[in-house]
Amino acid sequence: MNASNPGHPEGVGGGPLVDGPHDPEHDPRASYVLEPEYVASLTERVVATTGTTVQVTSPLDGAPLAHIPQSSADDVAEAYRRARIAQAAWARTPVAERAAKLLRLHDLLLDRMPELLDIITLENGKARKHAFDEVAHTALTARYYARTGAQHLATERRGGLFPVFTRIDVNHVPKGVVGIISPWNYPLTMAISDGIPALMAGNAVVAKPDAQTMLTALVAVKLLDEAGFPRDLWQVVAGPGRELGGPMIERSDYICFTGSTATGKLIAQQCAERLIGCSLELGGKNPLLVLRDADVEKAAEGAVRASFSNAGQLCVSAERIFVADQVYDRFVERFVARTEAMSLGASLDWEVDMGPLITAEQLETVTNHVDDAVGKGARALTGGSPRPDLAPYFFEPTILEGVTPEMACFGDETFGPVVSLYRFHDESDAVARANDGEYGLNAAIYSRDGERARAIARQVKCGTVNINEAFGATFGSVAAPMGGMRASGMGRRQGVEGIHRYTETQSVGTQRVLRLSPQFGLSAERHAKVQTLGLRLLNKLGRA
Repeated sequence: MNASNPGHPEGVGGGPLVDGPHDPEHDPRASYVLEPEYVASLTERVVATTGTTVQVTSPLDGAPLAHIPQSSADDVAEAYRRARIAQAAWARTPVAERAAKLLRLHDLLLDRMPELLDIITLENGKARKHAFDEVAHTALTARYYARTGAQHLATERRGGLFPVFTRIDVNHVPKGVVGIISPWNYPLTMAISDGIPALMAGNAVVAKPDAQTMLTALVAVKLLDEAGFPRDLWQVVAGPGRELGGPMIERSDYICFTGSTATGKLIAQQCAERLIGCSLELGGKNPLLVLRDADVEKAAEGAVRASFSNAGQLCVSAERIFVADQVYDRFVERFVARTEAMSLGASLDWEVDMGPLITAEQLETVTNHVDDAVGKGARALTGGSPRPDLAPYFFEPTILEGVTPEMACFGDETFGPVVSLYRFHDESDAVARANDGEYGLNAAIYSRDGERARAIARQVKCGTVNINEAFGATFGSVAAPMGGMRASGMGRRQGVEGIHRYTETQSVGTQRVLRLSPQFGLSAERHAKVQTLGLRLLNKLGRA
């Protein structure tokens, strides 16, 4: 595997960054420092009066990036107070005006690409090319809901009790204030893309981004301000979820959470107590199936992206690969070769294929999973070790063979650059093994026969299944709903489902001419007979 040299991409030096001290001849890691004035312009958007801050450091080199003001429960209450006032006015704003602001946000995201890529990479450590995926996805989301929001929110006409005489209108009205608790692994798209349809539907948002990646979320909030959204419409609080999560749920009309299954279950319980809705995208142990008729080269290329994008810190990344006997040896050869050809590094350089893990805790989990597996008889076909020479929390992309159920990485989510290979002979057995366990978020199937692969996909218990692609075919298609089955969550982001979750469905019935009570001098009995004749007639006419 190749270690890339640190680079200075276009935009660095002319934006929020100044160079920090580093000596490329003796230290392969670049060091970057954010302008204090730039940080201050972002953090002033946090509702925080405690006077305390938490330091954020970069996974690239461990250097401090910023101090984030911390919020209290009282600050959460204030954020919701402001949001409710703003939402009342925003709900009366024409849908076309909301859409126009989203289209301005779309253009701003693309215009400010270098700044966004710098911040995402600095805070998260991911390769710059994977940071680009976030900006592109967020822009796609803004454009999709701007272009389709009016259609999704339009009042629908439904069939009434009496044709002509009963009119039914179905409205989609905003819930009010939505609470969004977002993770660190995709700090832009998870923080903002889930809120875009909430705004389009007429809601306000109170967001609590993860502590490690607050700056990315705050840059996006600054772009919302520049796009013309009312400032109080999107509030930001900062602090531990165990302290702020409860106060947010107490005041929200809906909660959107992305994170661990354990935390998701607690949030679902608290939402149930208040009888409010929630959408939860949780953990996964995602399978990838390489069928006997697969294009081996295409499957190997896809497996690298499926397993090692964002250093495997991706909810929909593959951690288990099942390969047909007929192509197993050829696939393994190409997969290992492609993995070993990856460019590894910790910098803002476009040429890096994989960056470091985000924290020491993630590194510890990944290391423990690999050491446990190898100690119990698994083989590392490539990788298998930390790389502190590249970054403090770097772990090599690792391919394991011979993983068995008693090993931690067999069923537990690793959430790092580690994938296990399994050989299969019978496709029904491969599907059963892919469905084993409690999760069901994402899957991939490689086959030259698309129709057969789509038939197999229906048997896989995952919310999204990609054919001849790792995850981008579904996740990048914003019209496609995305979410998990079983312990991988509930609810869906994207598509019409992604905006309707933030609305209440309201039916309005207008009755004309005919009453639903006896009239024209009919007795109750005679009225019932007339009604019965009408029911029989409508059935004969084939009406629903």
